[in-house]
Amino acid sequence: MKKIIHVLSMFVILFAFTVSLSYGQTSSRTKGAIIGGVAGAGTGAVISKNHRAKHAVIGGVVGAGTGYMIGRHRDKKKGRLAK
Repeated sequence: MKKIIHVLSMFVILFAFTVSLSYGQTSSRTKGAIIGGVAGAGTGAVISKNHRAKHAVIGGVVGAGTGYMIGRHRDKKKGRLAK
């Protein structure tokens, strides 16, 4: 039952994420941080067996930071950010 709840919550989060990105223009930094955070949190929760919440938070933070840095690099390449 817990696994079903986790999977359903991931789908809700991903749906909310896609809807939020479809409205308005966002930078690659923002998109990268959101995508990385969701992917990292999901991965952390799926991999962990005992401490899902703790590992989801850690994965989310690491994923968001990595996604932000990748998006920042893309923004610099496109000229949206001062080099």
